[in-house]
Amino acid sequence: MKKILIILLKIIVAIFIAIGVFLLTVYIVNIVCNKSEKAKIVSYGQLVPVDGKNMNVTIQGKGKETVVLLPGFATAAPGIDFKPLVEELSPYYKVVVIEPFGYGLSDITEKERTIDNIVDEIHECLQKLNIDRYTLMGHSIFGIYGLEYVNKYEKEVRAFVGIDSSFPTQGGTDEFPAELYGLLNKSGFYRLIMKLNPDQLITPEVDDETREQIRMISLKNMMNPNIISEGKNFNNNFKAAEHFKFPKNLPVIFFLQNNDTEVAGWEAKHEEQIKDSVNGKVMTFEGGHYLHHTRSKEIVENFRSFMEGIK
Repeated sequence: MKKILIILLKIIVAIFIAIGVFLLTVYIVNIVCNKSEKAKIVSYGQLVPVDGKNMNVTIQGKGKETVVLLPGFATAAPGIDFKPLVEELSPYYKVVVIEPFGYGLSDITEKERTIDNIVDEIHECLQKLNIDRYTLMGHSIFGIYGLEYVNKYEKEVRAFVGIDSSFPTQGGTDEFPAELYGLLNKSGFYRLIMKLNPDQLITPEVDDETREQIRMISLKNMMNPNIISEGKNFNNNFKAAEHFKFPKNLPVIFFLQNNDTEVAGWEAKHEEQIKDSVNGKVMTFEGGHYLHHTRSKEIVENFRSFMEGIK
């Protein structure tokens, strides 16, 4: 009996040692890969000084009117993620893609990710670029930030376009497991998970080289301090947006995925947001949350038609 207990004890110790070695290996591999990949990330766009930091921006097209594209939460590389939409917009508009702090190739800021800070930083970025009249086109959570933006800087905004954009009362913002996500990132397990399941990386249809760039930027930015701060502020930011409505005379059009099963009344709630708008419209398409990956052509065609109808 004594020999059996000794053997069992040795097995348990061996298991714990193996787990420790595995965890340490995952951690070290992640550190080494992060340093190695940092040098492989190819710069794109231009850096704009905002509040003492640098915000990365891409600009394409030479149209007289400007469209500003703003990303959904934790989009790894907005300048690349919006590529299909930029290609469809740029023949007609000057297209500006802003990567907020903590996104893409932009710096990390020490400021908390409140709706006020995010909105003011984006506005400062546009001012630095001497852009003072534009359409805001935002994906996902920028339906929330955009509400404050169009009220705060109403005279500058020509129209608002929501791409499967959030609305203030949709719910699901109370719990954000910041500590868990942070641990996944620091431990290296996020890298391991992505390696084992590469299909979880959300990208538009791009070549392998571009997809690899998105992967490296995603690993670089995954749950950095700004993304964690933004997640922690979800509840407060959504509640803050409840006090705003779209200005009555501001043209607003929403492009939504058809039959959203995650949020009850998805289409109806967006219809409610524009019930008092002089020019408001909701359109739905077959597709997922990232409609700009698969429906960019339809989005641009209908946006142009919508704006021409207003003229």
